[in-house]
Amino acid sequence: MVALGAGSALSGSARGWVAASDVSGEDIVEATQAMAGTLARLRTWAIDLPRFWKRFVLAASDFFLLTLAVWLAISVRYSTPFLPPSAGDVVLLLAAPAIGVATFAWFGLYRLVTRYITIRGSGRLLKCIAISVLIWAVLALLLDAKWLPRSVILVLYPILGGGLIFLSRQVYSSALRSFGVPLLDPGREPRPVVIYGAGRTAVQLLDGLHSSGEARVVGILDDTSSMAGQYAGGVKIYKSDKLERLIEREGVKEVILALPESRRRERREILKRLQLYPVRVKTLPDMEDFATGRAGVSDLRPIEVEDLLGRDPVPADPGLLALAIRGKAVLVTGAGGSIGSELVRQILRQAPARLVLLDASEVALYEIDIEVADIIAASPERLGATEVVAVLGSVTDRKLARSVIQRHAVATIFHAAAYKHVPIVEANPVAGLTNNTIGTEVMAEAARGLGVERFVLVSTDKAVRPTNIMGASKRLAELILQSHAADPACRTVFTMVRFGNVLDSSGSVVRRFRKQIQAGGPLTVTHKDVVRYFMSIPEAASLVLQAGAMATGGEVFVLDMGEPVKIDELARSMVRLLGLDVRDEGSPDGDIAIAYVGLRPGEKLYEELLIGENTMPTDHPLIRRSCEPQLPAERLERELVVLRSAMEKGGVDDIVAVLERTVEGYVAHLGGRGMDQGQGQGQLMTTEAPSRMLH
Repeated sequence: MVALGAGSALSGSARGWVAASDVSGEDIVEATQAMAGTLARLRTWAIDLPRFWKRFVLAASDFFLLTLAVWLAISVRYSTPFLPPSAGDVVLLLAAPAIGVATFAWFGLYRLVTRYITIRGSGRLLKCIAISVLIWAVLALLLDAKWLPRSVILVLYPILGGGLIFLSRQVYSSALRSFGVPLLDPGREPRPVVIYGAGRTAVQLLDGLHSSGEARVVGILDDTSSMAGQYAGGVKIYKSDKLERLIEREGVKEVILALPESRRRERREILKRLQLYPVRVKTLPDMEDFATGRAGVSDLRPIEVEDLLGRDPVPADPGLLALAIRGKAVLVTGAGGSIGSELVRQILRQAPARLVLLDASEVALYEIDIEVADIIAASPERLGATEVVAVLGSVTDRKLARSVIQRHAVATIFHAAAYKHVPIVEANPVAGLTNNTIGTEVMAEAARGLGVERFVLVSTDKAVRPTNIMGASKRLAELILQSHAADPACRTVFTMVRFGNVLDSSGSVVRRFRKQIQAGGPLTVTHKDVVRYFMSIPEAASLVLQAGAMATGGEVFVLDMGEPVKIDELARSMVRLLGLDVRDEGSPDGDIAIAYVGLRPGEKLYEELLIGENTMPTDHPLIRRSCEPQLPAERLERELVVLRSAMEKGGVDDIVAVLERTVEGYVAHLGGRGMDQGQGQGQLMTTEAPSRMLH
């Protein structure tokens, strides 16, 4: 009753005011709408203002506030409003805010997005204040400004200036978050999301999502028990086991992982748990980019399989990386391929005197050449002295190989050129052997004859007891290098680096699964029990460079590939991480089906990295040295002559016979040759996969 009476009284008072002022209610509504429209236009104008002018306005505001801080500091010190005694003194006083604004600009304070500013950004601001005060103090000392008290320079001005600037940033940030973001389309509701991780990263993300208006954060998950029940940015923090409740209560379909890349092991465990829930998982861009405005909420990306398989990084040894590269002429064959292009990028960082790119694909060579030019243009002071040469041609061209090495005085060769797709090489054995084996022979002979210091072959785990032409061709290439290395007269250090699958390379299973998911499935898996080792392309290339630097001649370096991965589980994980369900007997209404298509010709259930068990550790924890059997040089040369003759005639049976005599453990599967097709696959499928080949 009281409330109703008060409301009636207020309503009557308003009617009386309207009557007395002769202003109608319609006039008030029109005036209110006009004001709202003006504010909306002002808001839109402020948001659409070019970033240069936004920074200019912010700098002008800082200049005014710092000027005010100087005047207040002196007035407080003298207990009376201060008036500068001369024009020269005015210049000295204005120097303080000018130095402050210049310092802010120098340290990138104006590149920070105001509505994303956090404690870290404010800390940078206060550091800039301290630096500008020191510069102003030195200037006052040089000008012998005895009338300016030291307490003003070193105490009052920093406190007042820092306080005013800090408060202004908080006010601007709050205002922008409150009404400075464009409204969503009518009828469009922000989607409910959950943030996993309650650290500083989560707070920045919370602000960004609030500002964008695209999502509504209904909870923050954290595994730290002391955080449960607390609030961050007005959002409650829950234990991770409360996710199911949030999904049911709030309709959550998306979880954003707010953990840095450095906590990779923890991220993997969390991602495995999140696969149990019907949610799509996304992750953040680099948080420094997020804070400085180079990336935003729109740059959130879906979790990739690399995030699930990646292991904690092992820092590279800078000395090993640079040993065979810095100041030398380096040749990379297959420079446009997945591994070759990453070798090029990492070699370039070590500042070689000359970098020669050799590839048979014009398109691939063009793309890596352009990329290298862009990298050098971005760091001319560090990389400008490196000469880059792009050579279009094949590693099987003897004349070209000698010409390139001799003309460019090549000291180190990384031989990554190869045909690597098992089914293609299996169907085209002559082409595969020509490129992988004969190409290696051509490059090795040219390197040895012209005195190249170091030759590193990028090999594969498929070279170990191979069941396909591709693997056999790579093992035969290894035998050729081992033969050269065993010759006491050889001055070139020949070595091989062997590893398994790399994530997201051309033709990789990860890339194929991604395309199949986008097409609605099914995902094609060869066999439920097929197992592979995986490594990221950058990590593989880094380890190749380091292993090559440790070589003394003839070794086979094998890289620790981590834990083996079942391809069937990999496929299911990729589906679940996108918030989709696998369609199978247990879930007939799922989104994506998985089809088992059978092992391809020459394909194993698992791959190995070692022929024998005779391995030794190296200075790097992820690289081991293996001493493996090799063929006498005379016998190998005789077999290569027979092989080349069989290849010229196209005699597959003769080719297979040579490989069976020379490559240890080779089992042919060319159209059933060597053994019955069913029998061969049965043997492969019943072999138990090892847990880890290097331990």
